[in-house]
Amino acid sequence: MKLAFDPASGRVRLVLPRRASLDAGLAWAAEHRPWIEAQKAKLPAARPFEPGAAIPVAGEEVTLVWREAAPRLPRREGKALVSGGPRDGFETRIARWLRREAARLLATETQEYAAKAGVAVERVGVADTSSRWGSCSASGAIRYSWRLILAPVAVRRATVAHEVAHRIHMNHSPAFHALVAEIYEGDPTPARRWLKANGASLHWFGRAGS
Repeated sequence: MKLAFDPASGRVRLVLPRRASLDAGLAWAAEHRPWIEAQKAKLPAARPFEPGAAIPVAGEEVTLVWREAAPRLPRREGKALVSGGPRDGFETRIARWLRREAARLLATETQEYAAKAGVAVERVGVADTSSRWGSCSASGAIRYSWRLILAPVAVRRATVAHEVAHRIHMNHSPAFHALVAEIYEGDPTPARRWLKANGASLHWFGRAGS
């Protein structure tokens, strides 16, 4: 039996051997409740997209502002992101804006790195994935987590360089890593370390606090 804890979602997964009963597995998991509670205590704090909240957007701290008379479609005003209309739905409007902005920015940077690598990228899309920050298919399509827009610029761009390099090397060979460093024009290792240490916290933006 095995317990796995996902810091991106806060969920616990119980893996059972083929012949083990569910009741036995649940009883075994109950014996490990102190471990489960210890993992929950390490979870990042929820950071809802509510008025007055400050969130990182493309490397800048931006304050979310609700102004009822303003247009519903969020727009940047200096270091503020302003959305009008009813208070109800404010969080949803902010999340949609962030996703659109992430799609725009990641598509631009993907084409930038693709040109440097001399490759074509057929499609660029975004999703809300919890297991991967990016993926590249053999057909030439690249998909990212839109939450990369909440990460530092260097982290986002290193991730883009990583996926673009997969258009040439569909592996993680020395040649692949050399190409990433070449088109990124730097060492992507600090960016990978940042995602490993802090990536889970990006999944807690937009969640309601307890």
